[in-house]
Amino acid sequence: MAVALLLVEDNEDILANLYAFLEPLGYELDCARNGRTGLAMAIDQHFDCIVLDIMLPGIDGISLCRELRDKHHKHTPIIMLTARDAVADRVQGLEAGADDYLVKPFALKELEARIRALLRRGRMSSGNSADGGAVWTYADLTFNSGEHWAERQGRRLRLSPTGFRILDELIRVAPGLVRREDLEHALWGDDPPEGSALRTHIHELRRELDKPFAESLLHTVPHVGYRLSTDPGDND
Repeated sequence: MAVALLLVEDNEDILANLYAFLEPLGYELDCARNGRTGLAMAIDQHFDCIVLDIMLPGIDGISLCRELRDKHHKHTPIIMLTARDAVADRVQGLEAGADDYLVKPFALKELEARIRALLRRGRMSSGNSADGGAVWTYADLTFNSGEHWAERQGRRLRLSPTGFRILDELIRVAPGLVRREDLEHALWGDDPPEGSALRTHIHELRRELDKPFAESLLHTVPHVGYRLSTDPGDND
């Protein structure tokens, strides 16, 4: 079965390039040229992945992504396209619920590799449901893998799909350590994105998991990996 992609992009040249590159590879493409149309299509139709520009007429990509996640509870993988490479811009997109990002101009081969990585990760997540959707607890954190929610001290956490997957890996072994390379493989298989993608996702997860609370749970072990721990002496 062909992979169905939704392209939400108002630049005709970029759209033409995406169609010319992706269609011969067997992808089934549909497109929207403004945010409102893209939102309606993402809600009403099934897509395996969404490629979403930030700067759009109607509503911007950040607002579209946030509404999909928070209001309509859609977990379709989203790759966000941005013209800005500042950490704050990337974090904003990830906080809204994007799974990955690419900075314009980007290589079409890299985009397609990231699409494949997200799709593979989705298959891995689906295949790892033998626990029937277990409920995990650690300290004051409760994590429901089947119903796709987490809460701390009774407060429901707003997690991106990637943040949810990271927390899934961490809580299953807490307070044990998850090595950086193992976490990257769990998220992206054999094609992890280059650069600071994992660090940015960790930053976004920490803002939601720890910042509103007096005690931090998510800790960094420098040059090694990450862990959930209530020990205040752990590295950050």
